[in-house]
Amino acid sequence: MAALLNAGAEVFFEKGYEAATMTEIAARAGASIGSLYQFFPTKELLAKALHEAYLADLAAMLDGLSKEASGQSPARMADKLFDGLLAFLTVRPAFGVLAERRDIDKDQKRRTGAAMRGQIAELLASAQPPFPETRREAMAAVVLQIMKVAVALNSQEDEYLRRIIHSELRQMLKSHLDGVQVV
Repeated sequence: MAALLNAGAEVFFEKGYEAATMTEIAARAGASIGSLYQFFPTKELLAKALHEAYLADLAAMLDGLSKEASGQSPARMADKLFDGLLAFLTVRPAFGVLAERRDIDKDQKRRTGAAMRGQIAELLASAQPPFPETRREAMAAVVLQIMKVAVALNSQEDEYLRRIIHSELRQMLKSHLDGVQVV
C-alpha cells in the first residue's frame, strides 16, 4: 500500500489531480491495476487518503513547532514556521495539488482550517512577548492564508523565483509580527 500511495503522490504532483490516472499510478507503483483498486476503488479515495495523511503530518509539524518555539519572539516563530512548512513541502510536494481538489468535503475543509488556525493561535500565544490576544485569531487566519500562498507557489517551476517569493512572504510576516505592540 505504501508503494501505491507514493506512486499516487508522484503522479498527482507531476500530472495534476485531474490528469492523473489510476492506470499510470498502478504502473508507477509496479502493481496491477487490480491491486490499486483493491485498496483504493477510486482516484478520489486515493487522493483523500494521501491528503488526510499529509494534513496529519502538517498538524504534527505545527504541534512540534509550538513546543520548540515556545518563548521565542513572534518573528522568530514566523521563521521557524516557514522553515517547517518548506521542509514539509520538500518531502510532500503533492500536498498543494491535493489541497486544491474540488472534491474535498466543504465541512471537512472548514474543520481542518479551524483546527490549523487554532494551532497557529496557540503558537502566537506562546511567543515572548505573547501576541496580543485581541488580534490572535485574526492573525492566525492571516498566517494560514500566507501558508496557503506558500503552498500554491511551491509548484512554481523556476526554483530561483520560488525561493525569492518564499523569502518575501517570510520577511513580510516577520516584519509584521515584529511591529505588533503587546497590549
